[in-house]
Amino acid sequence: MWHDNETTVDYVNFRLVAKACAELIRDTGGEPISIGISGGWGAGKSSLVRMVASELSPEQAARKKVEGAENSKYVVVTFNPWLYQGFEDARTALLQTVGDAVLEAAAQNAGLLEKAKSLVKRINFLRLAQLGGEVAATLITGVPVGLIGKVVEASADALKSESVKDGIAVAKDASEATKGLLNEAKPVSLPKEIQSFREALEDLLIELDITLVVFVDDLDRCLPKTAISTLEAIRLLLFLRRSAFVIAADDVFIRGAVRVHFAGTGLDDDVATNYFDKLIQVPLRVPRLGSNETKAYTALLFLERAHRSGQLDAMNFEKAKASVEARLRETWTGKAVDLAFLETLVPKGDTELLGLMGLAERLAPLLFSASTVQANPRLIKRFLNTVFLRKALAKPQNIDVDVQVLAKWHLLERCDENTANALAEKVSAESEGRVSILHDAEVASKDPESTLPSPFGDKSFVREWLQLEPLLGDMDMRPILHLSRDSTVRDFGADDLNTAGKALRDALVAARNSNETLKQQIRDAGEFQSGLAMARAWELRRSSRTWQKAEEVLMLVEVSRVHPSAGVRAAALVSQAPITQLAPGLVSALMDFDWMKDVLSKWEKDDQLPQPVKRAIENARKK
Repeated sequence: MWHDNETTVDYVNFRLVAKACAELIRDTGGEPISIGISGGWGAGKSSLVRMVASELSPEQAARKKVEGAENSKYVVVTFNPWLYQGFEDARTALLQTVGDAVLEAAAQNAGLLEKAKSLVKRINFLRLAQLGGEVAATLITGVPVGLIGKVVEASADALKSESVKDGIAVAKDASEATKGLLNEAKPVSLPKEIQSFREALEDLLIELDITLVVFVDDLDRCLPKTAISTLEAIRLLLFLRRSAFVIAADDVFIRGAVRVHFAGTGLDDDVATNYFDKLIQVPLRVPRLGSNETKAYTALLFLERAHRSGQLDAMNFEKAKASVEARLRETWTGKAVDLAFLETLVPKGDTELLGLMGLAERLAPLLFSASTVQANPRLIKRFLNTVFLRKALAKPQNIDVDVQVLAKWHLLERCDENTANALAEKVSAESEGRVSILHDAEVASKDPESTLPSPFGDKSFVREWLQLEPLLGDMDMRPILHLSRDSTVRDFGADDLNTAGKALRDALVAARNSNETLKQQIRDAGEFQSGLAMARAWELRRSSRTWQKAEEVLMLVEVSRVHPSAGVRAAALVSQAPITQLAPGLVSALMDFDWMKDVLSKWEKDDQLPQPVKRAIENARKK
């Protein structure tokens, strides 16, 4: 199975974007920079963030030095506000994370360690100030102020944390270390304190000769309050020399969070957009996967699975990744990720992997175009996880079903649930799990001018899905649907043909005319078994049915004459006829039966009914 967490493993050439982003940070010359990585859920923002961070790692820095590039030192901080939601204010948590990182960077420099500790104290004071001006004043002076003071007195024990103590200390300390920022004789100026904090942080970064790079991820998973709180903290730290911010978030979500935060203020869309834009100097969208990238991504996921299972050795897997990376860099020249290319990634003779390469090539266009997937990397992984889970469930149940079949069916479930459910309802034990209308639709789908039968409608996705190999129209769908019970309940009815029923089924398949022996078999089998045998025989004759000859409906006619109750089932079976293929002879054989009246009325109203058939129906009514 594949996890859908962020990764530094690159299957879609995101590394090129990550390298460019890291180069922007290196080329700033110490000037501040803020980069916004935008993209929808599952598009790969977190993975791109990790790739950028890896490009700034000490290992990469060492390689740059060898190549003659400047070896800058980076202190990389990754902050996930989603983790703090409901536990701590994201704003103060970010400040504390930055402070801890700078303190760790200064640990080996005795001369700057005290400055770093002083900076942490300033951070703790700012955290304290978040409680509100009156609370801060009360704690600093020891004199309760207003109603807030009463609350503070009542909950003094709850505020005796180390952070609060440090905050009080820095507020009371008028020593040289804090440059006389605060004292008991002067009121606290929060704006001045913030500015002093920014100056102290910037000076410390310069003296340490480091660049602080802060990656903020999963911002679009947060509640609006947490998202805005984090952005406010980012604003506090933003645009300092020797600092860089990389903020990963869905810009659509951020605009929504801004609207929620400022609800009732008359905020328009332009202001909501500008709020985020003012924080970002370099906007960067995660590249959307095209058809080539989708094929490559899906194929590499298959190969990764084969590598983990031992089917594909490390050398061939790494070779495949390198080949894909090289090909994706050349797609702009017209070189495609086609089946011929994908097959070169697989060792000769591995038919299973060759089959999966073919599946990747066939699936990719639909995964790309389907509105419910849109080549989203996370959704592709989840799609394949479901497919292979069902494959794993098949083995202990002694179900032999190909993964390509499972993938095709799940694609319909994922992208057109209504059509999938409508088809599933037509599957029953009576027809041995085959759905004749699915076969007919697969044939019709090859002609772009044809109309697909119900329930397929006229969607381009469904037409493409019907043509996707392997075709399912002649398959027993029961095993496939049984394995898809994670999506919905499947009930295919009972498979109750007894010996007499099976014999009658075979006789009906072979029959070309009415005879007494056949009628006796129908009587001997009984009403229930005859109905089942009729339905089975009808399905077995499907491939040879032309809808032209009376003998093709003989089984319906003979069984319903002996057992009139079978007429309801017979009407349901014949109503599946492709109306344009009907011939007068076949219709004439059914005219005398009450169970055909509704079907004939429906056909008459259809403009596509051939005129000779229509005249045959009209003449029969006159008699």
